[in-house]
Amino acid sequence: MSKTTPDAPAPADDQDLGAAGSQLSTAPAESLANVPGLGVVGWARWFWRQLTSMRVALLLLLLVALGAIPGSLIPQTGQDATKVADFEKAHPTLAPVYEKLGLFHVYSSVWFSAVYILLFVSLIGCIVPRTWQFVGQLRSRPPGAPKRLTRLPAYTTWRTTAEPEQVREAALALLKKRRFRSHLAGDAVSAEKGYLREVGNLAFHIALIVMLVAFAWGQLFKAEGNKLLVEGGSGFSNTLIAYDDFKSGNLFGPDDLNPFSFTLDKFQGTYEKTGPNKGTARTFQAAVTYSVGAYGKDKRDVIKVNHPLEIDDSKVYLTAHGYAPVITVRDGKGEVVFHDAVPLLPLDSNVTSSGVIKVLDGYHNAKGVLEQLGISAFFLPTYTAGSETASTFPALNNPVLNLAPYHGDLGVNSGIPQSVYQMDKTHMKEFKDSKGAQLRENLEPGETMTLPDGAGSVTYEGTKQWANFQITQQPGSGWALTGAIAAIFGLAASLFIQRRRVWVRAVKGADGVTVVEMAGLGRSESAKVPEELGDLAGILYDRAPGAPEDPDTPDPEVVPAEGAEK
Repeated sequence: MSKTTPDAPAPADDQDLGAAGSQLSTAPAESLANVPGLGVVGWARWFWRQLTSMRVALLLLLLVALGAIPGSLIPQTGQDATKVADFEKAHPTLAPVYEKLGLFHVYSSVWFSAVYILLFVSLIGCIVPRTWQFVGQLRSRPPGAPKRLTRLPAYTTWRTTAEPEQVREAALALLKKRRFRSHLAGDAVSAEKGYLREVGNLAFHIALIVMLVAFAWGQLFKAEGNKLLVEGGSGFSNTLIAYDDFKSGNLFGPDDLNPFSFTLDKFQGTYEKTGPNKGTARTFQAAVTYSVGAYGKDKRDVIKVNHPLEIDDSKVYLTAHGYAPVITVRDGKGEVVFHDAVPLLPLDSNVTSSGVIKVLDGYHNAKGVLEQLGISAFFLPTYTAGSETASTFPALNNPVLNLAPYHGDLGVNSGIPQSVYQMDKTHMKEFKDSKGAQLRENLEPGETMTLPDGAGSVTYEGTKQWANFQITQQPGSGWALTGAIAAIFGLAASLFIQRRRVWVRAVKGADGVTVVEMAGLGRSESAKVPEELGDLAGILYDRAPGAPEDPDTPDPEVVPAEGAEK
């Protein structure tokens, strides 16, 4: 039995292979396109061929990837309008250029949408004909053997005393056992294997379309908002007015919000107490009570980091936490004009926090004049003597609240929006202590600051915790995940599975001895085809052993393919 030759590419002038070497894939044949004739139809056909070519599809995919770079590096209006405003202030010359190019809203810009749609059309235009062609190949039989099997890249031959019919039957049974699609065509057995390669290739492209559709669907109908809740306080109902901030896709409407509500019962956070990781968070979790629909029953759940609460296609994530000192403010007559837990914003990893307590209505000074109070607050969860500017641990081990009160007009009625965590001191005056300096005191839980001249008092009652929740509603995420997984498996199949064909011919020679020829052909150069052919030939040789050799005839053990080295 002869040895198989290396899998070398077949010569370009092998016209006698015919259908044997065709349709090993559904990729369109590369050819120089003729210059289209004048007319709308000619130009339309030329444009469609260019758009659905693999070269253009890869170029469009590259443009989408390049377009995502400014979308990731430059602040986006849909994600954080505040950062965009800060960027415009910091770069007055560059910002107008970015605005005209749509770089502040890349994913909704005209140019990105155009590339996205063209890529989508290109993939569909490429997949549909290839799928139809592949279905036709599955319904047809492998092509018959070419006349000259010696012209194929992998080839072997031997002579046997077995009858040609017996050899062909044994070859047919062997190839079917190895899961080749096989049939008898004339004096040869034709077989083909590796269709999963093309299935993987088509699955990969279809998965890309699924991901593109899912991404577009999610961007158009998505909704995302944040809500800060204090434990034991008022709850949240999934309506637009209940959000602290909210953004959505172009086709999302208020009626698309899922009806549910929840309250924060208790927030729990634990921290590493000793060692090099002292202060590192160990657990963050929020116990909530929620209900679905207007008349849904109350249910309890615990939301943890990366373990959101899922209600229909909405997810509630725990994203941040902090402390909310409980403050009571009394006016000069001793009347309570403010009593609430005031959330403060963390400044560092030890939850050193700051904020403002604003008393907008009901406060009268010692003279009975209606005023507004603004109190700057600086909070240390763990106060240590000698470290008055920062907390030394994130837990409430020794909480201290530093307060600096002001009185006057906070400017909330000016029509200009302002942050609840900042105070406009333009029309505010400081309270002075007995020495004429600005009044500022450190309070522990239960202590009271007395305002001068009978202007009232401020009491630090205790501390609650708050948690910030991000509520997202993004349809199509499941489809996007499915498409991504399918794309990975499809790409793996197209890379590691090779589509190949094998032919076994058995005919009577001039001396009456059966001559067996086996040849293989793969879509690309690979050592797998000759190796597999050698394995098959070895098994078939055992079933149809070689005939005794005539010493006057050439040794049939070595019959290499033309152009291959012995």
